[in-house]
Parts: sequence; C-alpha cells; structure tokens
Amino acid sequence: MTTADQLDRAVSDPIGLITDLVTDVEKDLGAESIRAVVTAVAGGRAKSRQLAKALAMRSAVLTDGGSPAPRAIGDLLIELRKADASAIAAPVCAECGKQLRTLQRKGQDWYCSVCGQERAECTVCGNVRRVSFRDRKGLPRCSMCPDNDDRDPAAVVHELITAIVPGADRDAVAEALRQSAPHRPHYRQRVVWALEENPRLLTGEGYLAPHRAILRFVDPLHEAGVAGIVRPACPRCHRVVRIDKPLDGQRVCRNCIAKSRFEECVRCGARREPATRDAEGRPLCPSCLVRDPANLETCAVCGESRMVNSRTADGPICPNCRPLPILLCSICGRTAPCMLSKLTGLPRCGGCDRRQGHCTICGRMRGIHSGTADAPVCGPCTTPDAELWRPCPTCGQAERLHAPGPCPRCTLKQRLHELLADDTGSINPKLQSLHDALAGTERAGTAMRWLSKGIVAAVLSDLGSGRRPLTHEALDELPEGKVVEHIRSVLVATGVLPRRDEQMARLERHVKDLVDSHATAEGRKMLHQYATWHLLRRLRRRSRGKEITHYQLAGARQHLRAAVHLLDWLEERNLTLSTCRQDDLERWMTSADVRHRREAGHFVRWALSQKIARDLSFPAERWKRPLPGDGRRGPLGHRPSPAARRHSQA
Repeated sequence: MTTADQLDRAVSDPIGLITDLVTDVEKDLGAESIRAVVTAVAGGRAKSRQLAKALAMRSAVLTDGGSPAPRAIGDLLIELRKADASAIAAPVCAECGKQLRTLQRKGQDWYCSVCGQERAECTVCGNVRRVSFRDRKGLPRCSMCPDNDDRDPAAVVHELITAIVPGADRDAVAEALRQSAPHRPHYRQRVVWALEENPRLLTGEGYLAPHRAILRFVDPLHEAGVAGIVRPACPRCHRVVRIDKPLDGQRVCRNCIAKSRFEECVRCGARREPATRDAEGRPLCPSCLVRDPANLETCAVCGESRMVNSRTADGPICPNCRPLPILLCSICGRTAPCMLSKLTGLPRCGGCDRRQGHCTICGRMRGIHSGTADAPVCGPCTTPDAELWRPCPTCGQAERLHAPGPCPRCTLKQRLHELLADDTGSINPKLQSLHDALAGTERAGTAMRWLSKGIVAAVLSDLGSGRRPLTHEALDELPEGKVVEHIRSVLVATGVLPRRDEQMARLERHVKDLVDSHATAEGRKMLHQYATWHLLRRLRRRSRGKEITHYQLAGARQHLRAAVHLLDWLEERNLTLSTCRQDDLERWMTSADVRHRREAGHFVRWALSQKIARDLSFPAERWKRPLPGDGRRGPLGHRPSPAARRHSQA
C-alpha cells in the first residue's frame, strides 16, 4: 500500500490502519490486543486520524522511538510497551537519548525530566539554571533564590477586602482562596500579589486579571455574599459570564474569543471560528466539518450515511433517527416524540418546536413556547426573566439575544440598509418598497437566512449601488438558477420590476443558447427560423396575451431537442435536411438511438412547408382511442372525457 493509499485510509479507517502498521512490526502481541491498546489511546475521530496520518508518514517511529512526533504517538509507544510489546521502541529523549516512561514536550520533541526543564538566567544570582520559580513580576528564579513571602495569604487578602468592605467573613475569604488553587499553594501566592497591586480586580475590573485563579477566587466570594465583591463582565459583550480567555491583555468570554478568531470558510464562505483546516491549511467552519463526506457515518437505524447525533451500543444514530421519548405535547396535546422545553421544562413535539404564531398576549409573530395551538404564547410572555430576555439596544423589545448587538429584526434592517444603500447612504426610491417589505416581514430570521444564501447579497448590493441596472435583462446576465429566479420574483412582487412572462423569457434564452451552440451555419439558420418564426410565434398566438405554462415551455424545448438531434445525425453522415432522402430519413427512424420521433416529424413537416426539404414523407402520428374499459391515458397524458367514453361504449 502506497503512502497516498495509507493517508486515504487514515481518514476512513484510522484505527484499522494504526493496528496494521503496529502489527507489521510487533509479532508477539496479537492483533486483538494491539487493537485494544490503539483504541484506548487513539481517542476520538480527530485524534485518531491525526495519529494514523503521522504513523503513515513516518512508521519508523515504532522502531526508533524518535521525535519530532505528536504526543499521541509517544503515548501509544508507552502503552504498547506496558502491554509487553517487544519490538516496539520506547520514546527517547531528543537531547540525551534516554528511554522515557513519561513524556515532556517542547513543540513536537520529547525530552526527559532533566533535559526538558526550562533554563534561563536567574534574576537574583545571574546563573543560568533550571527555572524553579517566578517572582511576583514574572521573572525567572532558580531553586536557590526563591521569592519568599512568609505572610499568610488568607490574612493578606482578608485585609485587602476589609479595606473595601469592613466586616468580611475571614473563613469565607480563606475558603474562596483555597478553591482558587486547591492543589497549588504558590498559585494562591500569585493571587495575593496581583490583588495587592490592583485591588480593583475584586470590584469589577477582574477582566484585567493577570492570572485565571483570580477569577476563580472572585466567584465563590460573590456566591458567599461578601459585600462589595463584583463579578466582572466581559469587556467586549458586557455580559456577566465566565471570562477566562486572554485577549489583548484582557479576559473575555468564550463567545468573544471565538469572534476574534473569525475566518472565512473556504467551502461555504461563512465567517466563523474555524473548527479545523483542510490539507492545505485553509479554514473550515463547524458546519462544513460535520457535513464533510469523510465525517459521515452509516446510521444504525435508517442505514443512510449521515451526521452522527448520538452513539449507542448498536452504532451511531443520525439526527433524524435520534431516540426521543414519547410524551404528551404540552401545546398541541398530541402524543408524539417530544423534547423538553428549556423555558418551561414541559414536553414539546417537533412540530410545535418549529411552529411560529401570533402571541395571544403581545401579538408579535414569534416561536411558540407555551399556551395551546389555538392560543399560543411566545417566550418573553411565558417567562419574562430579566436574565434570559434582554431588551434590544436598538428597539428596546425583549428578545433572547444570543450575542451582543441588536435583535434579529434590527439586524435585518441594518443588513438591508447596508445592501440597498448607495455610496451616499440613501436608498434608491425604486428599491424602497423592497426594503420595506423585507424589513416588515413577520419572520426576520427567515429573511436573514435568505440574504445570506448564495449570491442574494451580492445581487442586491449591485442593484442598490447602481453597478447593475434595475432591469430584467440585467438579471438575465446572471447564471441561471432557482436563487436568481427567486430574487426576480421578489423584485416583481414588491413592484421594483414590471411583471413579464418568465416562461417565455426562459424559452427565448434557451433558444438563443441552443442555436448559438450548433456546429454548422446552415443548421443555426434553420433552427433560428424554426424556433423564432414557428414555435415561439405559435406559442404567443395561442397564449393570447397570457403567460405560457411550464408544460408549454417543456413541449417547445422537446421540439427543439428533436430538431437538433435529427440535424446532428444527418451531419455525422455528411447530410443536410435539403440533401436528405426518404431512405436516409427511414434509416434514422429505425435506428437504435432515435429520440423524440414524433417531435422530429413536426420539424420535418415544417421544413417541407418552408421548401427547405423535398421529397420526404413523415406522416403525423394520430392518437388511437383505447378499447372500452381500458384506463390507459392518451399520448398527451389525458384520460378520455366521460362523453368520449360513453360514445365508445355505445
């Protein structure tokens, strides 16, 4: 197996690949024993793939134990040695070559306890030695020069808090300090030094904490009710939540640190925190990661290859087949698979979970969280909790804001103004009706998802800035697809564009593309005449000013395809419709690859009427009435009328 094949298998079957690579080296241990060790060390999907790829690129590490290599390989070597593997080498120190039973790393290199220690110049004695401590300023010190502080940390901190709020409970302060670093007393000493330098860390400025232990000290003090102690808010989103992520000298929440890492996904284009990177190092968002075909697994229930929602003893289960308890829905009253509402704790079926309606209390269109199907109640009216529902900073409406910033409605209005406004910040009066219709839609989230779909935002931005004129012809220049057609229908519905026969316009574009793509000039001329002066003209005459139907469009396209098929067949035999004879035509009619014979006959008869073809005969096929009692449909997909059936039975 080549390295490329092994890398492919590292994605599809990492455990099997690792087991095979180890089995090729280790002959004393059985395959089942090796697989058990590999499964225990490899962990989840991402770690096992990384381990398999590293071994595929350099399998010699199994026999030499050398680094650089991922930590997981070193752990695998150690566990295999513990399982009495004789041919597997132990990991060795990158500096002295000593065999290791535990790992210390610097990057991808493994070191022993002696070589792996950080060495630096001691800030007191000046000798270059192993760093054993760091003083209150963060400078290195050797084991001979500790930064001794004989004071009781709990007493010092209690004195600091008493200076802020007299009468603080000494025992509560001591217990909170112990919880901040229960197993590392020197960390508690760092907390004391930091609070001595900046006591305001206890009164709301904890986001400036140099050590995470300070935040773990503030939380239990606040929970114990020590007056004057303030839990710090995230300096970016201003929410009072856990803040332990360092960013630009401050401590921020998980949500804000994720936003600081936003990159454009190489697949879907969404700006999100990367969940992983592809082989070329380009970012992939979480949605594209879970939808990657390599990460799909066969559902144990439906047998389809889908995303994994949960794992059972029988195998993985997809989101559609996830087991839900059968309960009585608290809203519609049906007994169905239900989830428990996070607001009320009551069961709610899937239909009610997705349903939106006008709240009987506030009248707004929102998701239903309580009440009944006939008298729904929205979330803010169900649980008007100030911690859960916050007022929008723009409109003041209570919403469940999952991120700092305005509510979905105000976000939609801002996004529409960004797309539809020109360089001066004003919206074209012709586009104002579109802006008002989208901004006033009942489901703002649906409108936002539509604006982020495909090329919708780019097209609306071009229309708003004037880079693309407000005409049907300008939209015709875009690639055909459902997204463009939906944009057109929205513009027509809001009065931005006049109404037109879209089926006819689509047929005209199809005719132009089909004619232009034909190989010969004579064929292009003939197809143009047939399509423009016969098919399209007849459709316009029969429609009598009304829009043609999809079936009429499909019929015209089929007639054109039949004409092209016949002309291509003649061209392959160095013939044209004017030089074709009856024998040639009958040979085509009886050939194995003949298609659209009835429509081709229509084209031949038209050519005869226009004196383009001569001495040809292609009679029209007539529909034969079925036998009495035969329920078969006619050639146009219609059943005989009742009068026709009565006539046939007479």
